[in-house]
Amino acid sequence: MKLYRIKLLILAILASAVFVQCDDDENGNVIVQESCDDGIQNGDEQGIDCGGSSCEPCIGAFDFSGTFVQEDIMGRPGVNTVFSGSDNVKNMFNVSLVNDRASFQPTFEETLEDYHDVYGDALMTTIDYETNILGLDAPTFTTVLAQFDALQVAPDGQTTYYDPTTGAVLTGRTLSDDVIDISLTLMFGGTSGTRFDGNNGTPQLTSDGVDSGDRDFSLPFPYLENPIQE
Repeated sequence: MKLYRIKLLILAILASAVFVQCDDDENGNVIVQESCDDGIQNGDEQGIDCGGSSCEPCIGAFDFSGTFVQEDIMGRPGVNTVFSGSDNVKNMFNVSLVNDRASFQPTFEETLEDYHDVYGDALMTTIDYETNILGLDAPTFTTVLAQFDALQVAPDGQTTYYDPTTGAVLTGRTLSDDVIDISLTLMFGGTSGTRFDGNNGTPQLTSDGVDSGDRDFSLPFPYLENPIQE
């Protein structure tokens, strides 16, 4: 009987060691250490080793209550980064609502003209923004950028960032669209699209010089050909 009781005591000690991790504070008080891999639901976990303040969310049990804050607007790459002019304006634009964005247009236009002033100073001449290949002057162009920083989708039409052959523009984008070069052309290309393209003594401002490399976007991700053995 005595041996049986000793076995029960050992089993109880082992069970407590498995299911509860304990530690002592400086006063000798026992502290239960919860973790996200102890196989039990403890602390403020919403399930076994999931949810709560420390563990990964439980699958199928996401909490959508409370108030959510919009963190970033990135429909058209670089618009906010390039035209806001300061971190403060950038942060305000990121959390703004559609109906509030018209107020950013003057800042966007001023920044656009400032870029031209910088390059004009470098060339010791005056350079102003010139109506772009879409026929948009500075106020109209920056209004488009400020009011609707999103990529529209044309379910029954062509989806592209810009296609000069059809005139389709800003209806979305395909993987092969060079959105940075297109954006730079709209900023610095002028009516012809070649105003500052590096020719005739002009700086190259209509391209970042980066192409798609050896990527074939008709292939599955990561769009690279199979290696060739030699």
